[in-house]
Amino acid sequence: MSAAREIRPRRSCHAVPGSNPRFIEKAQGLESDQVFLDLEDSVAPIAKADARKNIVEALNTGDWGSRVRTVRVNDWTTQWTYRDVTEVVEGAGAHLDAIMLPKVQTPEQIVALDLLMTQVEKAMGYELGKIGIEAQIENALGLTNVNAIATASPRVETIIFGPADFMASINMKSLVVGEQPPGYDVGDAYHYILMRLLMAARAHDLQVIDGPYLQIKDLDGFKRVAGRSAALGFDGKWTLHPSQIEVANDVFSPDQGDYDHAENILDAYEYFTSEKGGAKGAVMLGDEMIDEASRKMALVISGKGRAAGMERGDVWSPPEG
Repeated sequence: MSAAREIRPRRSCHAVPGSNPRFIEKAQGLESDQVFLDLEDSVAPIAKADARKNIVEALNTGDWGSRVRTVRVNDWTTQWTYRDVTEVVEGAGAHLDAIMLPKVQTPEQIVALDLLMTQVEKAMGYELGKIGIEAQIENALGLTNVNAIATASPRVETIIFGPADFMASINMKSLVVGEQPPGYDVGDAYHYILMRLLMAARAHDLQVIDGPYLQIKDLDGFKRVAGRSAALGFDGKWTLHPSQIEVANDVFSPDQGDYDHAENILDAYEYFTSEKGGAKGAVMLGDEMIDEASRKMALVISGKGRAAGMERGDVWSPPEG
């Protein structure tokens, strides 16, 4: 991500079919960090043209607050992608934060999307490059090329795991999206995939998002699967039902104790490394030694807490004298 591109919170990324005006209206009142209006799998082929119009109207007239506004277009192997991008960006580019491209397999597909978006921005007089790109990885070729995909355009903001299509692409023996396949009784069948996406994202200062959990009534299952990717360091997860949003926001936020501790590390380290604090490089904070590595780790937790709007409950103070 370029230095100029804003890092937007995406703990909960709520999916809304572009063909359903009622769902689109309802999504404006939800507490998700992001909403993505979908033109791909959740929209029937004969409904895609009308869905584009619904999305443009909703982006231009809806009250989306501070949440990230994204549209998922169809992938480049279809006949719909060009019209998806041109109609949505032309019609609502001023109110759009990102375009999500599904089933990305090569960096050239990101380059093509960037070029098309740039042409529309120039034609419409929009700020060039303001609209980001979210790259959804859904098959083995995309995973193999994920590092090149991550650097294919300065617009790229996130790498997203698409579990359902990915499972099909590698012939995984399961019909339950995100759950362990029958017979895989040791370890995590998704660990390599998630780590590969995470490494590509972090190597290039991008966010990385876990995909959907389709058993929408099983909130315990959703929390467990979300907890797996959150523990690795993922930034958020898709939500398909409003009930999943609160769980995602909680799972991908630090707990209060960790947040307070991270902020205290940052304050203490800033003080003790200053001239007033003795210009020390490694110091004790209570019973814990902290140094530059501690500061970097604390920045991660504090950043997540600040993005979640958390307030400190415990504030460190410099020693007197």
